Amino acid sequence: MADSTSTSSGCLPHFKGFSTAVIHDGQEPEKWNSHAVVPPISMATTFKQDAPGEHRGYDYSRSGNPTRNCFESTVASLEGAKHALTFASGLGASTILMMTLKAGDHVVVSDDVYGGSNRLFSKVMTKFGLEFDFIDCTNLELVEKTIRPGKTTMVWIETPTNPTMKCIDIKAIADIAHKQEGIVVVVDNTFMSPVFQRPLMWGADVAYASCTKYINGHSDAIMGSISTNNEEIYKQCKFLQNAMGVVPSPFDCFLANRGAKTLKVRMMQHQTNAMAVATFLESHPCIERVFYPGLKSHPAHELVKRQCTGFSGMVSAVLKGNLDSTTKFLQSLKIFSLAESLGGYESLIEHPALMTHASVAPEHRAVLGITDTFVRMSVGLEESEDLIEDIDQALKTSSGSDSTAPPEKRQKTQ
Repeated sequence: MADSTSTSSGCLPHFKGFSTAVIHDGQEPEKWNSHAVVPPISMATTFKQDAPGEHRGYDYSRSGNPTRNCFESTVASLEGAKHALTFASGLGASTILMMTLKAGDHVVVSDDVYGGSNRLFSKVMTKFGLEFDFIDCTNLELVEKTIRPGKTTMVWIETPTNPTMKCIDIKAIADIAHKQEGIVVVVDNTFMSPVFQRPLMWGADVAYASCTKYINGHSDAIMGSISTNNEEIYKQCKFLQNAMGVVPSPFDCFLANRGAKTLKVRMMQHQTNAMAVATFLESHPCIERVFYPGLKSHPAHELVKRQCTGFSGMVSAVLKGNLDSTTKFLQSLKIFSLAESLGGYESLIEHPALMTHASVAPEHRAVLGITDTFVRMSVGLEESEDLIEDIDQALKTSSGSDSTAPPEKRQKTQ
């Protein structure tokens, strides 16, 4: 059954039983002798065996850990997948997926991807013989033309993209890619989270996420995940998880597992606040343009309503002015913290050209529109009116139109 948010927004109904499943799947108290309701943190690096090669499910924590396995069950449930694997970071998960390829393989990538992904692909993986084309994957004809039969082995997209919030038709991309045998479609689902989008239901082979962000939701654990229904991809990545050792710590898995239990209620509030902030920005005289899929002005608004159950909490905007005035705006904010990352309960803002996407070539940033006045906001769980007041006073200060002193920084509470 759809709740009032999905119905009023015109999006897909929310996934049935989502919060129930994520709280209980893989978390059965009967798994532990103590019947602990909260899965315990297993910090053991090694496990006693009954006889040589005979163990009770675990031998060495890099190969498998009870706490990690609990969280992987949670991630699989979140994404509606048969299998999930977690890694020491989002880029660790990306590296594992790249290691399923071989020298000479070709990858089609959406042009506007996270700066770390761009850096990993273009400056690291090319040294090992992989070839990449960064293209506008909203242009389906271009995607089809860029795929090289017999050479292309992966299509990697983000939707919405980071940071310009372009939204891509997952089903259309999957249909195009799967015309050629052996092409794996990976969708970075970090911005939407599995609450609002499940890539596997649209034909993607892998749903990828930086669990550091919304899934954990508390800015205190770094982790990445991949989810899939494809047995071969799962077996490959499971082998590489152990062979390459890019595994998360049990404590981080505990934190992320705990954070995931409140994912849906958090995402609903992130969305409510983001819509309020985006609507305010769109009407503000100091703002040139706003990028938020929930706004009717977003070019992919109708696509998102067909593909997603909501719009998430990420908002980008172009300010009027220059680098100096944009810097002053960022420094004048009192509630928003100027910091990288996203998806935590606190509101963050950043300057992609100088921060998250500084490693992207300047000429490529220019094509994407990541200019000196472009900012990206992760709208948190504070009161929306406080966030709007904070943005307003900072815009007035940076534009020189503020006749009053900015308010004192409010005490942040948890």
